[in-house]
Amino acid sequence: MPTFLLVHGAWHSGQCWERVVPLLESAGHRVFAPSLTGYGDKAHLLGPEVDLDTHVEDVVRLIHEEHLTEVVLVGHSYAGLVVSSVANEVPERIAHLVYLDAMVPEHGETAVDVLPMTQNLIDQAARTDRAWRIPPLPEMPAPFGLFGVTDPADVAWLRATLSDQPVRCLQQPVRLDNPAVNSIPRTHIHCVGAEPEGIVRRPVPVTQPDGSPSRVWELPTGHDCMITMPEELSKLLLGLVL
Repeated sequence: MPTFLLVHGAWHSGQCWERVVPLLESAGHRVFAPSLTGYGDKAHLLGPEVDLDTHVEDVVRLIHEEHLTEVVLVGHSYAGLVVSSVANEVPERIAHLVYLDAMVPEHGETAVDVLPMTQNLIDQAARTDRAWRIPPLPEMPAPFGLFGVTDPADVAWLRATLSDQPVRCLQQPVRLDNPAVNSIPRTHIHCVGAEPEGIVRRPVPVTQPDGSPSRVWELPTGHDCMITMPEELSKLLLGLVL
């Protein structure tokens, strides 16, 4: 059966998937939800040298060490950049790419190219004595909350799991120069709850790189749907492998 590999976005850790993992496992799948370098159990490795390549290497190493094939590779938010480059490195291991409310880059693009408002965060960090790292975004009034999470208990739990984001991760370009990556099916899942000002999602092309029609699903919730709608998200993911 396909294996699910869930990759968290900026500031988060593998903990954000803890409501989704058991739902996928109960359907008989192996599931991995690692924390990338600088987050969660790897928070002590956070440093100015951490970049997009670091996170790509984290995931590629896991795929090789666990001998994973037929991987459904899910990237949330910033991790759209990560999973794109991972697929470029090991396309033969990837059965499906899922962009979960994620940045969807072209070859050579950075996070700033995909989401220009990211430059504002980099500029704000540059005016501090910690120019290489960006603190987590602040909680906003409902309905925006903290990354779309509004339940007070969930907000408190999520806040405790967050780490600063290294600037270099947002400035390093994605590699998508392996023609084999174009044959990997893609699915886009958009969270269509309230979105803060400045967040502009790129339109999904009518066709995928392999020429098949694009598949776009929506969840009526905020950005961190793995926390706010784990059952609904799990059903969509399982629908990919039926």
